[in-house]
Formats: sequence, C-alpha cells, structure tokens
Amino acid sequence: MGLQDVMKNQRARRKRSIRIKITGTADKPRLSVYRSLKYISAQLIDDDRGITIAAASSQEKDMKSGKNLDVAKEVGKLLGTRAKEKNINEIVFDRNGYLYHGKIKSLADGARESGLKF
Repeated sequence: MGLQDVMKNQRARRKRSIRIKITGTADKPRLSVYRSLKYISAQLIDDDRGITIAAASSQEKDMKSGKNLDVAKEVGKLLGTRAKEKNINEIVFDRNGYLYHGKIKSLADGARESGLKF
C-alpha cells in the first residue's frame, strides 16, 4: 500500500465522520466541495429530497483562469450569488474530508463574502 492509498483512506474516513454529523435541508442546504489538482467545484444539496439546488465550478466558460486560491474564491462568490437568487441565506459547510486550508478555505471565504452564513 503506497502513500497515496493511505492518504485516500484517511480522507475517506474523515468524509464519513463528517457526513454522519451534517445533512442539508431545503431551508439550510449542504455546501459540498470537490477539489482536484486542477479544478474546484461546489454544490448546494438538499439531502431530504436528494437534489442539487445550485452548483458552480472552475471549469465554467465565464470563469477566469489564474491562481488556484483566486479561482476558488471566485467559485465561492458565484455559488453565493446563485444561492441568493434562490433565496438561500444559510448553509451547512461540508468540506468533504479535505483539510480546511488553501482552496477549500478560499472557497468558503468567497461564499461568505457573497452573503451566505455558515
């Protein structure tokens, strides 16, 4: 078992423990984040009905390219504005097992700047 497998297993364990504790509702959806080496995406999920309410990604056409932290912040702001259009003010943040620093923290800061509370 290599180092990459160990890290993947650690993230999966963290993800499971987080998902046991938090769920999203229609009033307070879950902001789930996915991060790859190149891109970052986030979506607001209503777990009661099993639907995605709003989503944003760094792969969208109107997204500017640049430094990873800046792009992540823009994705957070974009998701925040899309949530505001659907009258969503409060969310539950699901970092999806990723550590809360770097791109994940930048995305959360961008969502907070656009007016989301969590």
